[in-house]
Amino acid sequence: MWCLELLLPLLLIINDASCQWNVWVPRDISAMTNSCVVIPCTFMYPSAVRPYRGIHGIWYFDQPNIDVPEEIVSDEDLELTCYAPDNCPDMTPEIQWMYTDYLPDPEFSSDYLEESNTAVLSSTLTFTPRPMHNGQLLGCRVYYPNTTLVYERVISLDVKYAPRSVWVNVSSEVMEGSSVVLHCEVDSNPPPRISWMFGDQELLWDTASNVTLSLDDVTPVQEGVYTCIGDNGYGLMNTSLYLAVKYPPREPVVNDSVTVQEGTSLALHCSTQGSPAPTLTWLKDGELVGTITADELSVLEILEITPQGDGQYRCLAENEHGRASSSLNITVEYAPVLLEESKCTVVREGVQCVCMATGNPEPTIEFYLPDLNVTINETDGRFNFYTHTDGHTSTGMIKLREKGERVDNGPAVNVHCSIYNMYGRESVHLELQQEKKYMMAVIVGTIGGVAVIAFIIAAVRYVGHNNKKENGNPRQDVVLENPALYYSAVKKDKQNLRKKVGEDGDYQPVGSMAGLERQELNYAALEFIGTRSREGASGRGDDGSNYTEIKAK
Repeated sequence: MWCLELLLPLLLIINDASCQWNVWVPRDISAMTNSCVVIPCTFMYPSAVRPYRGIHGIWYFDQPNIDVPEEIVSDEDLELTCYAPDNCPDMTPEIQWMYTDYLPDPEFSSDYLEESNTAVLSSTLTFTPRPMHNGQLLGCRVYYPNTTLVYERVISLDVKYAPRSVWVNVSSEVMEGSSVVLHCEVDSNPPPRISWMFGDQELLWDTASNVTLSLDDVTPVQEGVYTCIGDNGYGLMNTSLYLAVKYPPREPVVNDSVTVQEGTSLALHCSTQGSPAPTLTWLKDGELVGTITADELSVLEILEITPQGDGQYRCLAENEHGRASSSLNITVEYAPVLLEESKCTVVREGVQCVCMATGNPEPTIEFYLPDLNVTINETDGRFNFYTHTDGHTSTGMIKLREKGERVDNGPAVNVHCSIYNMYGRESVHLELQQEKKYMMAVIVGTIGGVAVIAFIIAAVRYVGHNNKKENGNPRQDVVLENPALYYSAVKKDKQNLRKKVGEDGDYQPVGSMAGLERQELNYAALEFIGTRSREGASGRGDDGSNYTEIKAK
């Protein structure tokens, strides 16, 4: 009786017709663990064999057998031994290894072991397995020469190896808000623990040969390096990819609006984010200033800023996906500067003085009359004072109602303009401007007045001469007392002035005085003094004509 602990197949059938040897055993037997089983065996032998010489039946279990280590590790030397029983004196077995052609430099050795009534023949195969050998078949064949008895045992190599390759997607670009799938596949035995890492953060893991990571509604913060790590206890390997998230520029961050004094140096910073990196452009009041920078930071340096540097500065960020901008204001404060429009001119009431200055803060304007030791900053009984501000420009104006002494055909003026703010003060003397249009008006007025008076005088002389002839009584020359004042006004427009003096032969009549007052036009006045009966003042010319002295103020 045999006691079995396992269910074992029994395949021992020997049939040699030529020698009349026959052995019969059941093809298979089923038995319960830890129970007993009887395995029958029937055999026949040739009649020529005498029983007295001895007939022996020998049982073999699992023939042949390959001794395989519990663990086969890549790149470590491996020994596999095939065993076969050798208990038949007349039938010595031989051992061969199968499927060894793919092995790197295999080595073979044989051994024979005999203990008590059992003899065992062994063959040992030595080689160094590689990951490529995992799953390969390897076999041991035992055969008996001059017989048909052949027994084989085949195994599949289970070669353990660390991850030897980790495959992931190539680096890719995606638009903000889209989705992306990242794949990772690891070649190792046993299957590894695969982890998807983003920086130091583990996003996903699984024990498998491949793992997929899905990212939805991608944002710029998810741009960066993604790493797949495979670890199976025999080693680890990782591979990374870069995920680029494209998006339009964000609103740039710029300096706060600032107020500075003239001569100050500034550095304006503009920073933004965008992918690809945006170009940054500085604009002042819509005009390009500085250089265009292809980066996420731009610095505009302004050295010793001038009043012209006052205005709005805008940083424009652009890339292929969009644009954004931010702006700031720079206010430049500076001492007052007198403008060339500042002057005194003759007007109908007397003299008008205008003082214009630019500055920040807006300058305060005062007039000073040194002859009278009077400072004018408001209207009083003798002076009309007017001020106006427009942006950084201040305008002050006074009208001197008392004409004073006349010099060189015009009023004598001595007016000083004082301009000041917190950064400085300046006082200048305003010159009386004898403009060409004013002189032309005087000439036109004089010529017109002389022509009219000459006509009146000629008429009076003619009437007096006739009366003298009729009455026979001599008369004195007529004396004109307080003759009327004649005004000739011209507009400030030079083209109209040329038309009025007849440059193109088209003289335009003078409008009403009310209209002239509203337009604040320049004027010229002629005052004609009456004739006097004194020598040299009136008389008769060489041609016998009478004449009267005419003076023009």
